[in-house]
Amino acid sequence: MKRLTKAEAIKLFKSEPLLSLGRHAHDTRMSVHPEHVVSFVMDTNINYTNVCDVGCLFCAFYRPKGHKDAYVMDLKELRNKLDAASENGVTTVLLQGGMHPDLKLDYYTSFISFIRDNYPGMHIHAFSPPEIIRMAEVSAMNVKDVIAELRSAGLMSIPGGGAEVLVERVRKAISPAKPPVDAWLSVMETAHGMGIPTTATMMYGHVETPEEIVEHLDRLRKLQDKTHGFTAFIAWDFKPANTALGKKITAVHSAEMYLRIVALARLYLDNFENVQASWSSQGKDIGQLSLYFGANDLGSLLFEENVMRLAGHRLVAQRDEIVQLIKDAGFTPVQRNTFYDTLKVF
Repeated sequence: MKRLTKAEAIKLFKSEPLLSLGRHAHDTRMSVHPEHVVSFVMDTNINYTNVCDVGCLFCAFYRPKGHKDAYVMDLKELRNKLDAASENGVTTVLLQGGMHPDLKLDYYTSFISFIRDNYPGMHIHAFSPPEIIRMAEVSAMNVKDVIAELRSAGLMSIPGGGAEVLVERVRKAISPAKPPVDAWLSVMETAHGMGIPTTATMMYGHVETPEEIVEHLDRLRKLQDKTHGFTAFIAWDFKPANTALGKKITAVHSAEMYLRIVALARLYLDNFENVQASWSSQGKDIGQLSLYFGANDLGSLLFEENVMRLAGHRLVAQRDEIVQLIKDAGFTPVQRNTFYDTLKVF
């Protein structure tokens, strides 16, 4: 099939009737995944610190150093959270936090090695590119050496957080102190070159244009052509509550916009095997509907999640509910791990 150009993608995104776009995306999804299954993963998102000096305008989670609500987690707290997650069938731990100005690399490696040694069945999916860049800065190391140390401690894959929209104009408007777009891409390219897979994300619904959404997808597609290291693409919308950006703009929240982005991602990212439906950010009904707009995966159960919660949004679900959502959509539910290996078929 002929690869979409950027101009064609922009036209589709802006002008194609929604159901026509969805049908095209679903047909493409079924050609990639003809087995008619939808997967999901049982995971927990542990935020080891909320201390951050970057101050992204879209973030309700961060606190400056010294703030009364600032915290840095220790291993005892980590154990308590992992015990609770393990008892509930969680198989993946996602570690993410603020860009702390002082924590050196040994803090991060101690967390990973603790999980590796005490929870050997737990997949360690940790530290977005901005966090890794900060580790390198604080520890006076290069990014490749930092990733090598994290891998030696037990890191297995890297989440795609911190991407927002991979266009400098957008970045300067919503997160001017965060590392630039090329730095995010460079961390991912380095990780892929070391055999460490990652996810790719997009947080939309603020100041970006349709053209910039396509530019974001194009940058991901080009890197995937080069490295083949991305396992999945995940999009979610900006949650404005309790954020500086939310006081300045009117956030874009519509099911149609989300479904258009999922469908376009499936069509444009022709070298990505998996497109996740973000039920936790969009709602369970829209998450379910997106399974007919190009998504083949219902994402994470999210035993714990704090970033969206502090922006006024929190949805929860039990495994049986996720399984039923998939069945009701007409697919076979499959519980997977973070590498997309099948753990259980329902």
